[in-house]
This record gives sequence, structure tokens and C-alpha cells, in this order.
Amino acid sequence: MTHATLIRMTALAALTALALGLALTGGPSQAQSDAPEAADTSDDAMTVDRIETIIERLDEDYERNGNSILFSFAERQILLVSDPAADRMRIMIPVNDAAALDPEELMRLMQANFDSALDARYAIANGTLWSTFLHRLSTLTEIDFLSGIGQTINTADSFGTSYSSGEFVFGGGDSGELQRRKLIDELQRRGRETI
Repeated sequence: MTHATLIRMTALAALTALALGLALTGGPSQAQSDAPEAADTSDDAMTVDRIETIIERLDEDYERNGNSILFSFAERQILLVSDPAADRMRIMIPVNDAAALDPEELMRLMQANFDSALDARYAIANGTLWSTFLHRLSTLTEIDFLSGIGQTINTADSFGTSYSSGEFVFGGGDSGELQRRKLIDELQRRGRETI
């Protein structure tokens, strides 16, 4: 079995586990139903269909299942999970087995979430360490979405080294210099709609 097949199987298994977990708990819609603002339904609001159009420009072989999309970029399997009723979306990449993390790595992940992961985050769910990007669906722009993909890939790729999203580093933290901006620039070039 190739590494790519293993990653794809992990992502599909995680998607199934998350979908089942969300269904059993009432999903994010229930958890966020008390949100003060309703989702934007204007023509400018981002939708799963608009996201799918952007993803198709990045990976013609993507797979959509309802409000979830599995796609590849920069040799990474990427999972998009959205809940339009809750006005939320998240980009996710499995990084590592959470049980394999030692206390120093957990501390480093929290430091990175403060200053070098920026809009992306490290998170643990279902026994897996994830690189994630979360955003309101209605206020998400194409540039935000493409940057979110790049930051999520960079955060996954830099696990164990710089723990960086490739964007700027927030001052006052414990992380070092900027890395991997090149990937985000490439996503912007390929994924943006030509006007």
C-alpha cells in the first residue's frame, strides 16, 4: 500500500468518523444554533457550490459527498467539511497519531497556535492530530479560502520543525521566522477566478 493510499484511507475514515460523530451529537448546527447572527444568504456569500468551483481549479479529481469535499494539493489529501446551517466550514489535514505526542510536542503545538500557525490551527479529534482552518462560510472570501488551504498544508508539513502556517509570525510568541509563503502564493495564482 502506498503512502498516498494510506493518507486517502485515513482521510476517508476520519470523514466518516466525524460525520457519524456530528450526526450523533446533533452536528455543528445544534452546537452553534445560538449564534447571534444568521448566515448571509446574499449572492456574495460563499457557498459549498462556490467552494467546489474553486477546488475544481486546484484538483479535477476531487470527491464531493454532500457538504464535504476531499481533494489533493501539494501532495496532501485535504478534507473540507461545511455546515451551511451553522454558517461554518473547516479545512482539515490529518498530521499524526495524537497518542504519539509527548508533553513537549503538545506544548509546542499550543505555542504555534498562538504565534506561528496564525489562521490555521493544530487540533486533536478522534485520536488524530489535525491541521485545521475554520471560518464562517458567509464571510469567507476566495482569497481567505485559498490562503486557508495553504496555511493548513504548511502547518501540517511543518509539524515537528517550524510549526508555521507560512504567513507572518505574530510577535511576542515563541516561534521563529516566516516560512512557506511560496505555497500560498501558488494557491492564489491557480485557484483565483480569472476576471
